[in-house]
Amino acid sequence: MAKSAKNESFTSSLPSKSWDFLKKYIDNASPVGFESSGQRLWLDYLTPYIDSHFTDPYGTAVGVINPQAPFKVVIEAHADEISWFVNYVTPEGLLYLKRNGGVDHQIAPAQRVFIHGKKGKVAAVFGWPAIHTRLGNPDSKEQQPKVDNLFLDCGARSKKEVEELGIHIGAVATYQDGYSELAYDYLIGRAFDNRVGGFMIAEVARLIRENKKKLPYGLYIVNAVQEEVGLRGAEMIARRIKPNVAIVTDVTHDTSTPMINKIIEGDIACGKGPSLAYGPAVHNKLLSLVQEAAEKHKLPVQLRAVSRSTGTDTDSFAYANDGCPSVLISIPLRYMHTTVEMLHKRDIEQTIQLMYETLLILTPKTDLSYL
Repeated sequence: MAKSAKNESFTSSLPSKSWDFLKKYIDNASPVGFESSGQRLWLDYLTPYIDSHFTDPYGTAVGVINPQAPFKVVIEAHADEISWFVNYVTPEGLLYLKRNGGVDHQIAPAQRVFIHGKKGKVAAVFGWPAIHTRLGNPDSKEQQPKVDNLFLDCGARSKKEVEELGIHIGAVATYQDGYSELAYDYLIGRAFDNRVGGFMIAEVARLIRENKKKLPYGLYIVNAVQEEVGLRGAEMIARRIKPNVAIVTDVTHDTSTPMINKIIEGDIACGKGPSLAYGPAVHNKLLSLVQEAAEKHKLPVQLRAVSRSTGTDTDSFAYANDGCPSVLISIPLRYMHTTVEMLHKRDIEQTIQLMYETLLILTPKTDLSYL
């Protein structure tokens, strides 16, 4: 196994246009079931580095290098982000909600959102009673945020005014918080889970094209929809492509922050390289190939174990069709499913390089048979 990275100063090797795209991509809303605008941005960025592309009926986008090759390799991420559905409008113009994916109700109070209605984006806030009123009665128990007591206030003071703004039942609300940089090469934003993955697989395609590498197989760069509601986009596209190999990238928890049990979640930290998982869906021989690439190119990796499933699109590819050797390369992330998801630039670049180097040693003749 490669050694962990030291906390040394970091100099990016990615061009400024790449970081500019990442910021634009993160700041664009792409909620579950409504990923189209983000997919357009992604395809526009990816197109110069691929031979062709296609989409499926629910919006998964796929770029292809060597589309005529019979042997097919997938590198994959998911494009969707957690969000809220407008579910009920009160006569006073307040909006009650349902989850769209695993959005965290405890972070919602006082957050700013955009409601995506029929007339475009509408700014709104999660209203929450002032602390004076919550603690004013010493005999009352302070309420905690729950889905059924959270509401949005968009400035409307009647149901009619809500409708005039183009807001309707089923409209989706996404958090406003966007991309920003912190000290020591950390980035924060909403939806790094998992649009950072879409960014990284696009960068792999860029490196292949700009370095003029000829692959002995067809490479399918897949940005899947609807992962946050059960890996649905990956299920559909795996059946369509029928890949021979799948390399999936997603985020995983940085477990070095307070209130996380390393005994359960393992020992993973931002800035120390991508994380590789052992588990039933992860193909052992393909995982060994990834580790070989890491060792050869002195790329640090961190190891963890998963149980019955990875909880990522890896599961959908691994068990699709007649079975597809699949591996998961994760990037450590702090504060998952919040508006301040945090990761390190070094991990982004090392994950890109690890996928790229793995693809260069993989061939249709690579022995992935267990027996």
